[in-house]
Amino acid sequence: MAKTKKNTQKEMSSNSLMDPIGRLMGLRYKSHPWHGIDIGDNAPESVMCFIEVVPTDTIKYEIDKVSGYLRIDRPQKYSNVVPSLYGFIPQTYCGLNVGKFCEEKTGKKDIKGDGDPLDICVLTEKDVMHGDIIAEVIPIGGFRMLDGNAADDKIISVLKGDVVYGGVKDVTELPELVLERLKHYFLTYKDMPGVSRESEITHVYNAEEAREVIRHSMVDYEARFEKLRNALSSY
Repeated sequence: MAKTKKNTQKEMSSNSLMDPIGRLMGLRYKSHPWHGIDIGDNAPESVMCFIEVVPTDTIKYEIDKVSGYLRIDRPQKYSNVVPSLYGFIPQTYCGLNVGKFCEEKTGKKDIKGDGDPLDICVLTEKDVMHGDIIAEVIPIGGFRMLDGNAADDKIISVLKGDVVYGGVKDVTELPELVLERLKHYFLTYKDMPGVSRESEITHVYNAEEAREVIRHSMVDYEARFEKLRNALSSY
């Protein structure tokens, strides 16, 4: 019998890469934030995310892909700090499908995914004082960002149940200043003295398109880590 779309998404969203070995090890050891945390059974309507950086951080932290620990990526060059919680969506990967979707939407050629998990920022009225935490969020839109010829999408989301932002369903409902602050950060946080970068935001897209980007990144993740899944399943 052919698999339904719902069943396929459920398989993709389940933590089958680390199951059952990873789940047993997780009772004693910390799960890898990229591979060992479920994206969530309701993805892409709601997703789990891993928070790396919070607005009070003056140093940008980034997950170390091998160890799963946070590492110092760079001190912020100026006084600009991320205006929201910022991290990535576990069990996603920006690869072939994300790149092709970006080509389709921008009309540009030779675009590839940046090879990282899908970035996400989280709006909340609460002060969260540190990263290295997980949160369930609702995607409401995103920035189609290009770093050279690499798709570097930034999903915009709201913290599930947030008093101020929890009822927002789409980026069109946000104050323009909120979007401008996010844009400014993403277009300047990689600035370094004497280094020329080619970053641009070509589009601000809505919640429906954000969910589509997440779906493509889930497919890319399955393709990228299929061998690892098969190796674990043989134990």
